[in-house]
Amino acid sequence: MNSCEWTVSVTALANVLANSLSDEKLELAAALFTQLGDTLATIAVQRSLCSRSKTNPQAAHN
Repeated sequence: MNSCEWTVSVTALANVLANSLSDEKLELAAALFTQLGDTLATIAVQRSLCSRSKTNPQAAHN
């Protein structure tokens, strides 16, 4: 899937969720997905840093 297809898919999913959830549940879903995205980004950065330090031990100290 290219980047345009990804954004169209995410937008479609957001519209489906928005149409099927109450305002209160939609707010909660938005907060949960934001936290999920932030946590996944944190894990991805941590993995990247750990893999760099394994391949280049000096990078861990810089």
